[in-house]
Amino acid sequence: MHDIEPFYNWQDLYNSSEDERSPFFNAFHDEFNYRNKVYNYYIHPLWDEIGSETLYTKLLFADYEEGFCILEFIGEWNDCINNDIMFLKRDIIEPLEQQGIRNFILIWEHVFNFHGSDDCYYEEWFEEVKDENGSIFFINLQQAVLDEIKLFGIQHFVNLGKDFQNINWRKMNPMDLMEFVASKT
Repeated sequence: MHDIEPFYNWQDLYNSSEDERSPFFNAFHDEFNYRNKVYNYYIHPLWDEIGSETLYTKLLFADYEEGFCILEFIGEWNDCINNDIMFLKRDIIEPLEQQGIRNFILIWEHVFNFHGSDDCYYEEWFEEVKDENGSIFFINLQQAVLDEIKLFGIQHFVNLGKDFQNINWRKMNPMDLMEFVASKT
């Protein structure tokens, strides 16, 4: 798992640790010191902490003029025990919303498990972005994770499913990815 790095080909376009409006502004990444773990496996030090013991993210891109961002995740999304959605919503999403972000693309390829609780934070998030003509997109989920999310009714608040699976997003630039997922709604 330590070999899985956040996507870095857009760093010439955006770097969250250099963006004063980012929740990760001035984040320091020691690429030689592996300290964060998921399932007792070290993960690459470029992943950012969100307050969870099992879930990490990387803000790959934010465009405040166009009002969208792209976040990549790794680990286990656990709302049941760790309340990951609360930490994500309060510490990452809300600061981005305050900066004008209303469309969120979350890349789930490296999320290996999902443990749901209730849908309250997802519903709250949906209501906030809906009022601003925004959307939430969960893309490239593993099938077991997708199935588990649907058990909790989260699909009523986010865009996910067949049209948002197997997207070759690494070959796109951020604006093309945003246009692509928006065209599927």
